[in-house]
Amino acid sequence: MTTTGDSRFTSDVYASRVSRAAQLTADAGFDALVVGPGPDLRYLTGSRANTFERLTALVIPASGTPRIVVARLEVPSLKASAVGDLGIEVCDWVDGQDAYALALDGLGARPRLAVSDAMPALHVVPIAQRSSATPALATAVLRELRMIKDTSEIDALREAGAAIDRVHARMGEWLRVGRTEREVAADIADAIVSEGHTGAEFVIVGSGPNGADPHHEYSDRTITADDVVVIDIGGPVEPGYNSDSTRTYSFAEPSGEIADAYAALQSAQQQAVAAVRPGVTAESVDAAARDVLRGAGLAEKFIHRTGHGIGLSVHEEPYIVAGNDIELRSGMAFSVEPGVYFSGQWGARIEDIVVVTDDGCEALNTRPHGLTVL
Repeated sequence: MTTTGDSRFTSDVYASRVSRAAQLTADAGFDALVVGPGPDLRYLTGSRANTFERLTALVIPASGTPRIVVARLEVPSLKASAVGDLGIEVCDWVDGQDAYALALDGLGARPRLAVSDAMPALHVVPIAQRSSATPALATAVLRELRMIKDTSEIDALREAGAAIDRVHARMGEWLRVGRTEREVAADIADAIVSEGHTGAEFVIVGSGPNGADPHHEYSDRTITADDVVVIDIGGPVEPGYNSDSTRTYSFAEPSGEIADAYAALQSAQQQAVAAVRPGVTAESVDAAARDVLRGAGLAEKFIHRTGHGIGLSVHEEPYIVAGNDIELRSGMAFSVEPGVYFSGQWGARIEDIVVVTDDGCEALNTRPHGLTVL
């Protein structure tokens, strides 16, 4: 039994995932699941292969032996994954061969295929042309696997949550009046790594009016003493599970208007977390946050969904948004992150990662939720 960089993730774990993927492929009415490099392939095999112009694809038939089609020069990289211990046939090819025909071999004249969402059109189109059938997205197959985290995955997410909390705890070291957002972001990125991440997946430093843009990253704007500053940060911790946490900071006690809006936001985040438990719908958690802000007259200031799933991807299912009637189940992990945004003025967001438990949820971020005055 081998591992792939973390003793919690053994070849037995990956074998179970591949077997389950084959069953779900059959249940969904597909002949095969085709998975390219990315989070899905990493989830199924531990492989950290990258996407290049040469095809790499794991083909899991509804029945039969799975195989991975890979350029011969990429075969050595598979040794770092569990592929060799899973009974997966390695079909290598060299430039000049038709890798797509190799991938579809034995699947019939018009196989019904599900392809992983991250597979680029560069490969999806040739597969479709050779199969004479339009592939479907594999979401319906793989989300049933990846949405429900096992205990090892939850442990990894806990470690990631604790690591990003340590970064937020040090924010006063870098977030100071007179510095630019870019300077602060560079220091935060370094700290994300020093506190245990393998890299900084994203760093948002939104000061003053930039805080009203939820997806602002950072700029050369100089931070002033009057600013409210949104800090949204995260990244992967080995074996690849991500953190994502937002806190909001200021340099002085907030005015009455800001304090009132922030108090409503804090209540909205608390009510949404309190609503999380098995059996409720994703949209009901979104509504719990939205109802509080609506009652405070801030409905139009909350302009995005309440949350997103997290794991090997920063954004994955389930999405905590109006219209998503999926019922929450124990083991689902996602963010709860309402925000309020006043265009041209300021913004605020509070974000924790939570995991659904048998009777509620566990928050993986524990830093204070109040508007932190530095």
